[in-house]
Amino acid sequence: MATPQAPPVVLLMGPTASGKTELASELAGRLPLDVVSVDSALVYRGMDIGTAKPTAAFLARCPHRLIDVCDPSERYSAGRFVEDARREIDDIHRHGRVPLLVGGTMLYFRAMQQGLADLPAADPSVRAEIDAEAERVGWPAMHASLRRVDPEAARRIEPTDAQRIQRALEVFRATGQALSRLQSESVTPRPHWRFIKIGLWPADREALRARIALRFEAMMDAGLAEEVAALHARPDLGPDLAAARAVGYRQLWAWLSGDCTREEAVSRAIIATRQLAKRQLTWMRAEEGLERFEVPSESLADDILRYLQDSGLSLG
Repeated sequence: MATPQAPPVVLLMGPTASGKTELASELAGRLPLDVVSVDSALVYRGMDIGTAKPTAAFLARCPHRLIDVCDPSERYSAGRFVEDARREIDDIHRHGRVPLLVGGTMLYFRAMQQGLADLPAADPSVRAEIDAEAERVGWPAMHASLRRVDPEAARRIEPTDAQRIQRALEVFRATGQALSRLQSESVTPRPHWRFIKIGLWPADREALRARIALRFEAMMDAGLAEEVAALHARPDLGPDLAAARAVGYRQLWAWLSGDCTREEAVSRAIIATRQLAKRQLTWMRAEEGLERFEVPSESLADDILRYLQDSGLSLG
């Protein structure tokens, strides 16, 4: 348990399209905060429009760490994030500043706070076997298989979440033990930092749904289809990679592969983004010690600054 004297780390989380990036910039302009991105898609180079990645001009004003750190052909995991983020946090503390972790990948937030289980490394042969089976029966059927061997993990994983279903089945087939059991039995040491947790909570859920649709349409107007087409054309990328399964990219990838029309892809992407926001809010609802701030709010930045000051951060 961290003490009040432990180095502080501010966590700013919220659903997609809730205004996290703009708020982080304002807070970093008024407090000695350095921003670390907590986003499983922003790590990939060349995936800019569909991830709502901050522009170069924005990043010049408010630098973000852990953006553009790997190629879409690489697999970026929660374990790698924790390793990278801890290194960045230590560096920020060494310079006498406070880390502000901002994003919507809730699994990364949880892994950062609670540590990670000591799990077996990826096994390419087992993964290939699972992928071949999924090609025959589909991922919902693979999810049903997972439910039989690891009901707890299956409850946490959506039937269409191919990456997490694959990993849970891989761990079971490699070890004969359920992923959920291994996760509960062995974790890396928890950090000694003092977490100050802030959550952006949409006051109007329907307004958020509308904003998600408008934002995705704006992304299409900005060239998202061309961005995905460039990735689709690369011979080293495929639909099984995590980058191609990112929300929005997955649906447009299916269109480019001839599996649906452009209109169907856009509709499915908007639906998937709304479902992502719903899952993010579910994670946040279960987050202990999270201070919620309703959005939108004209006084949001001032309210959060007061909360941070009351939590022991200097406005200096």
